[in-house]
Amino acid sequence: QVQLVESGGGLVQPGGSLRLSCEVSGLEYTHYAMGWFRQAPGKEREGVACYSNSDRRTAYVDSVKGRFTISRDPTKHTTYLQMNDLKPEDTAVYFCAGSVPFFPTESRTLEDIFSRQSEWESWGQGTQVTVSS
Repeated sequence: QVQLVESGGGLVQPGGSLRLSCEVSGLEYTHYAMGWFRQAPGKEREGVACYSNSDRRTAYVDSVKGRFTISRDPTKHTTYLQMNDLKPEDTAVYFCAGSVPFFPTESRTLEDIFSRQSEWESWGQGTQVTVSS
């Protein structure tokens, strides 16, 4: 059974930084992707960033490009989301997710699975990020 445990959320002032961590256990796929999603009150869950372990490519939602960075330390089975220059609109519960088996091809790219909730089958419990002065 796959387990994902997030940590690192909290309260930060606008312009500040946080690093979220997602420790993964029980994942047995050889090829897969890891992603970060968020859900603000009254809004649908949206993809923030994702990472393909096969080719190490990444994808981001436009609103966080240049500010957020997703990375993975395979030795620690941990995926990170470094968030810089945080804005009040980044306030949300952030979830770590693991994909179904995924190997990128021309017909099934990282961007394809990033936009499809059905491609993500394992989820963490979420961690709250609040950006406020």
